[in-house]
Amino acid sequence: MSSFRKALKSKQRDHKERSQPGFRKHLGLLEKKKDYKLRADDYHRKQKTLNALRKKAMDKNPDEFYFKMIRSQLQDGVHVIKEKQEEMTEEQKKIMRTQDIRYVEMKRVAEAKKIERLKSELHLLDADGKQQNKHTFFVDTKKEVEDFDLATHLNTVPELVDRAYNRPTLDTLVKKSVQGAVAPRKIKRLAKKRRLQYDELCQRIDREKKMFVITQKIQTRKDLQDKNKKVKVRKETATAPAVYKFEAKRKR
Repeated sequence: MSSFRKALKSKQRDHKERSQPGFRKHLGLLEKKKDYKLRADDYHRKQKTLNALRKKAMDKNPDEFYFKMIRSQLQDGVHVIKEKQEEMTEEQKKIMRTQDIRYVEMKRVAEAKKIERLKSELHLLDADGKQQNKHTFFVDTKKEVEDFDLATHLNTVPELVDRAYNRPTLDTLVKKSVQGAVAPRKIKRLAKKRRLQYDELCQRIDREKKMFVITQKIQTRKDLQDKNKKVKVRKETATAPAVYKFEAKRKR
């Protein structure tokens, strides 16, 4: 059907607009419809712009402020943002980031040394003095299981069975005198002090890990300043820096 309509249009007569009559030649060329369409579109476009500007002026807040009001200037009737002068060169920025890395790395090494010192003092023992793991003893007969006594098997007194450390035998208690805290109140105070030291150790280990992540992120941002082509492999997270794959470039 569409091909038949096209065939009919091909045989249609071209309707041409008349030209300017002879007695009106002094008025110039007669405006055709296509000329009127261009003039009308241009007029309506300008009217829409004027209406929009008029509405914007009516709705304007007199206290309104944008930084572009002071950071732009008029050039050839067009607002152009002023070029900001570079406060530091790229080389200076790299040096600054290097200094940041050195400072964070220095603080991380200091934390690592404090962690090692705390570990050497605490020996990674439980703060309450109670065993967290289990110790299984094997015997041969059921009678031995029924008559099994833990204090006798460990050769110590029943009061020291629950200790994970500093559990002397009966021979040691007979031959040597007891050294250190004996009173329950003092033992409780020492246990509380040891528990606080363990809390400090956990906090320092967590801080050291965070500083290591910060160092990696600063180093990644420093590497991104190079103009080599790169592709992001993995996004940055709270516990790990972003991973980029750089194009191999031959060094002279």
